[in-house]
Amino acid sequence: MKYIHRDKFNEIIKWLDRREIIAVKGPRQSGKTTLMEMLEKYLVQDKKVNENNIFYINFEDRDESEKFEKNPLEYIKNFKAGNNKKSYFLIDEFQYVRNGGQKLKLLYDAYKDVKFIITGSSSLELTQHTASYMVGRMFSFDLFPFSFGEYLQVHSTDILNNYKEKSFSIQELLRSEDLTFNFNEDIYLKDMKRYFEEYILFGGYPEVIKAADIETRIMILKNIYNTYITRDIIELLKKTDMDTFRNLVRHIAVNMGDLVNYTSLAADVNSYFQEIKNYISILNETYILKSIKPYHKNLTTELKKNPKIYFIDTGLRNYTINNFNELKLRADCGRLVESTVLTSLLREEEDVKYWRTKSGSEIDFIILKGDKIIPLEVKYSAAFPVKLSRGFKNFLSEYNPPKALVLTGGYGGIEKINNTRVVFIPVWYFK
Repeated sequence: MKYIHRDKFNEIIKWLDRREIIAVKGPRQSGKTTLMEMLEKYLVQDKKVNENNIFYINFEDRDESEKFEKNPLEYIKNFKAGNNKKSYFLIDEFQYVRNGGQKLKLLYDAYKDVKFIITGSSSLELTQHTASYMVGRMFSFDLFPFSFGEYLQVHSTDILNNYKEKSFSIQELLRSEDLTFNFNEDIYLKDMKRYFEEYILFGGYPEVIKAADIETRIMILKNIYNTYITRDIIELLKKTDMDTFRNLVRHIAVNMGDLVNYTSLAADVNSYFQEIKNYISILNETYILKSIKPYHKNLTTELKKNPKIYFIDTGLRNYTINNFNELKLRADCGRLVESTVLTSLLREEEDVKYWRTKSGSEIDFIILKGDKIIPLEVKYSAAFPVKLSRGFKNFLSEYNPPKALVLTGGYGGIEKINNTRVVFIPVWYFK
């Protein structure tokens, strides 16, 4: 079976020889089970591990999870059956185990010759509920839906090769002080733009990407949406009346990327402040939404509280509002591109905020790297040359960052503003 290579795979295999438990978290149908199959294949073919020493278990099967919960030590012992070789346990959907963190610690301390690799669809269960037990014992990785580069593996080899070459060049450029950069003669520009906009419309869920027609893609998105709402969320919230919750999700989808005011949002969906905050927290923890907070250094002029909220997957967002029109026909084109960029930053585990002043000046994203900051602005629909806003220039003057990024609909180049090197990058090459 041919697998689509996942960027996260190379990060994970570096830690297979260490004792720490590996936890892969991410939304349903983002490819976690397939990643487990890839890891199993790697262990057999590259690490030369005997297949008899690798055990795959899915705790979505309640019979298995209940056996494990009753006596985890005995459960693992029965699989090993006296085998004293190093064993690998690949456990899917670990969030279904009650008091999972406590049980993992017990197993980690008891079995020095076992490597545990677990997956889960909720950061809430796999992080918050296990953190107190697994400090120093677990490495965690987020697996999001496909990136644009992973998406291209399914659709076009020549476009993929161009993407890899250009993306690599840009990464090298960003690490250097070179001021020569121009992708305006890119012969693949129209192709890249077409694939990128299709990717934004339907998102990066693996089964959606592999579907051959639009009707099937929308049906798969419908299934993913309903699975979240009727299964995961109800289990987490312990509620059966979900009308308020559904209204909230739709309201956030319609206003994606706007500043959130919890009080007015509660009034709009006929709820109350604390319930809205709880719902949004759950949506963040289950990889449906991502809330980002404001960056502030000047406490007198900058916003300090209101978050902005985006969908992790733009296809799921478009299904929520039932709009799959082409980007050139849409008023929300810029917000969709922003959402895609944010998810790319999250894949790289960047610390991301936004910047906005009380007077209304705004920058889409601020990337925090230690004590350094990188402002990032999305200008997808802007004409060439890209015109920078007064607010963007004011930020550069006040904060004097060494580098700033502007992601465009095709233009590439470099401009020096005061002491800041402003790099313009076609958004599809940014990763």
